Amino acid sequence: MTTTRPVALVTGASSGIGEAASLALAAAGFEVVGTSRDTANVTPRPGVTFVDLDVASDTSVASAVQQVIDRFGRIDVLVNNAGIGSAGAAEETSVAQAQSVFDINVFGVIRMTNAVLPHMRARGGGRVINISSIVGFVPQPYMAVYAASKHAVEGYSESVDHEVREHGVRVLLVEPAWTSTAFEANSVQTDRPLQVYARQRHIFEEYMAGAVRDGDDPAVVARQIVAAATDSKPKLRYAAGARTGRVHTMRRIVPSRMFDQQLRKLNRLPA
Repeated sequence: MTTTRPVALVTGASSGIGEAASLALAAAGFEVVGTSRDTANVTPRPGVTFVDLDVASDTSVASAVQQVIDRFGRIDVLVNNAGIGSAGAAEETSVAQAQSVFDINVFGVIRMTNAVLPHMRARGGGRVINISSIVGFVPQPYMAVYAASKHAVEGYSESVDHEVREHGVRVLLVEPAWTSTAFEANSVQTDRPLQVYARQRHIFEEYMAGAVRDGDDPAVVARQIVAAATDSKPKLRYAAGARTGRVHTMRRIVPSRMFDQQLRKLNRLPA
């Protein structure tokens, strides 16, 4: 089976940003393939075909991408949305736990990108849209491993974009701020908690719960994903929500010392 409609492959599409992006891309005219680690438990979505995928597995990635190509004959857009959160002081996180976060958030992006690039280059076009975060370009205390993974995605994406642009392929970033999803509940908690950080960690958990509760609707992020997928002259970065745009501007124009002080105040850290 082949299709004349553009095909979008969205990882982590069973809920949250991935679900909203899948529905928005379908409404924009795409054939959409969403992925989940266990599609047997996914509620069907109109206009979205689901396939099983574990982005931490080379074999699973290769199989899922080949399934899409075999069924539709093309992949025009890859949305690397699958990810996992991580909370706790950096010292409280073991190297093994940090590696597990990177295996999904960073190496999952790399696996998926490597799997689709040969096909996109052969077709002479395509877009890889990587879901970053506001903490992909600013620090976030008590989320050091997660922030590091999103900083890595930013550096990887911008570098690869330069490599593949001459082949008609773009690698783009969508940067959400805090979004009203199950992010907090699905975050990995520190595997070796230390009493010295307990009080500040609790303060951070309260801050994060409020930020997610009052965060942007996933549809806000989905609109930017559709823009990245369809703009005739795409931007490297798409700020999803007013907060991301403001923080980008502040990071650029506010003196470093003042930005640092404001960050500590926001996170209720000692001066």
